[in-house]
Amino acid sequence: MLYFPCPNKKLLLKIWLFLLCTIIYSIKSHSTENYTAGARSLALSNACISLSGTWATFHNQSGLAGLIAISAGFYYESKFSIDKLSLVAGSAIIPVRTGVFGLSFLQFGKGTFSENKFGLAFARRLGEKLSAGIQLDYFTQTFPENRHTKGFATFEGGVIYQPLEKIFLGAHIFNPLSEGFEFPSGKQKMPVIIRAGGHYLIDKNVIITFETEKNNLHPAILKTGIEFLPFDDLAIRFGASGKPFKYTAGIGYQMNSISTDIGFSYHGNLGVTPSISVRFQL
Repeated sequence: MLYFPCPNKKLLLKIWLFLLCTIIYSIKSHSTENYTAGARSLALSNACISLSGTWATFHNQSGLAGLIAISAGFYYESKFSIDKLSLVAGSAIIPVRTGVFGLSFLQFGKGTFSENKFGLAFARRLGEKLSAGIQLDYFTQTFPENRHTKGFATFEGGVIYQPLEKIFLGAHIFNPLSEGFEFPSGKQKMPVIIRAGGHYLIDKNVIITFETEKNNLHPAILKTGIEFLPFDDLAIRFGASGKPFKYTAGIGYQMNSISTDIGFSYHGNLGVTPSISVRFQL
């Protein structure tokens, strides 16, 4: 009988560190990503381009239009359950007479490696069925080999149109001028991302969402999700996207002015990404 010794703890640690460095290097070498936020959207495979709410600052700023209450939210995500690849984000919404302002921040990574995004959005209704929004973004990036933090500014914006009572359609573009970080070795461009889709209200308790995302670096991705509301304060969600294929699920609960959402994303090769977001409304 052949005997294969079990690898020791030092070897397992080296393998884990190698995989972690490989993921970080891949993120760095292929360009910074425009990360999303909100556990509801993650549970719906981020097919949320036409949905309204506090987290529209990360998906489609026109989804802020029509919000009438001040609100704020906090989001945490652990990509593939790896602490060093954690993501935290926040969003605050302030309605005014002429429209709605949104403030947002996001940080991906920890310690000597981190990517940050700061956003200032404004949205308003342009008619009974049409709304539009725009956001100014500032990105920063820190790596161990860089003495100083790098940064650049760009913008994004979108529209939402309601052609029928139960159908909402949305479109959004990010970084249309193809801006990016300037390094001695050259410019590291952010992707130009175009998204289009919508959602359909089967009835007041069931929503189907759908979206197509295309950027200038990768093929188009199809995303879809479904949300059930068995009770007024409870939501159950599922989603799927690909290629590569990802499956998502989550649950949400609202109690008075506080809502909590939990979402999970499953990647066949990299594993599970858990997330949670909490929103407060005044």
